[in-house]
Amino acid sequence: MARGELPDYPWDLMAPYRETAAAHPGGLVDLSIGSPVDETPEVVREALAAATDAHAYPTTVGTDELRAEIVRWFADRRGVTGLTEANVLPTIGSKELVALLPFLLGLGEGDVVVHPRAAYPSYEMGAVLVGATAMAADDPADWPAETKLIWLNSPGNPDGRVLGLDELRAARARAHELGAVIVSDECYAELGWEGEWAETPVPSLLDPRVIGDDRRNTLAIYSLSKQSNMAGYRAAFVAGCRSVVSRISTVRKHAGLMVPFPLQQAMVAALRDERHVAEQKERYRARRERLKPALESAGFRIDHSEAGLYLWATEGRDAWESIERLAGLGILAGPGHFYGVHFPQHVRLSLTASDERIAEAAARLRG
Repeated sequence: MARGELPDYPWDLMAPYRETAAAHPGGLVDLSIGSPVDETPEVVREALAAATDAHAYPTTVGTDELRAEIVRWFADRRGVTGLTEANVLPTIGSKELVALLPFLLGLGEGDVVVHPRAAYPSYEMGAVLVGATAMAADDPADWPAETKLIWLNSPGNPDGRVLGLDELRAARARAHELGAVIVSDECYAELGWEGEWAETPVPSLLDPRVIGDDRRNTLAIYSLSKQSNMAGYRAAFVAGCRSVVSRISTVRKHAGLMVPFPLQQAMVAALRDERHVAEQKERYRARRERLKPALESAGFRIDHSEAGLYLWATEGRDAWESIERLAGLGILAGPGHFYGVHFPQHVRLSLTASDERIAEAAARLRG
């Protein structure tokens, strides 16, 4: 039972704007939610189909094959070395883990959960669910002594901000001073677009250049939803400090939280096949290259957005006014109000629409 009072679900406020946008003669262009629209790769679907004879209960910690593949993936794709199968754990999507982690770590009243100023709401909700205090703060110097859990998000949702090595080191050092667990949500790490991230991989909090060989109280999470169009599979994993992973595993065992075996086999297939990841990235790159200049031509400024799945845009006026203007063009976006109190003039636009719908949005924006 939640100790904190839960707010109304914010997306319910979008109903009238959706109605307006849907009435456009050219139809609705929904850029409000980052839900993939492209096909799940065939290699993933084939693996799922081949594993449907799943008569036995799966293990909470995952199969040896999947855990070994996660370890290999971190080394090959993220530059994170030294992990073993005891350092990783599959989860039922990443949102479940984000929302439950304060509970899994035993946090409660009097504890502080820190998250980015521009933030996915589930970081705050995880704190609310256990009666802890959520605090939006990007500067490690602002994190109070009561902090028990720190969330980083790089590349960020909604703002596409990337934390460089120095920023990750500073955050991790402050977490150690506080004795807090620090977790980096890295679900968009494959999608670097601008600046150094156009050529250089987005760094992980678990990168040896950040932590050396000391993983104490340090975790990173990743999801296959974006890179592999597997949002409907709920396929994600966490890696890092062995003792924290063990605690999470133990609580999940008692709660019966486990990834179904067929989905674990699909995850193995997705992690092994890099071709579909590159192909999907190019789809998003093409959509971004069409949508970004169209927004700019319509008077929006794009802030950050150097990586990730979104464009973080502002006209310099209240976000609801921008949402109304876009709805009049048949385009649905997400208001910055949904991502904390610090960005009331921004809107978030997703790249997860078909090529045809992105082209239609660009045309409408250009007038």
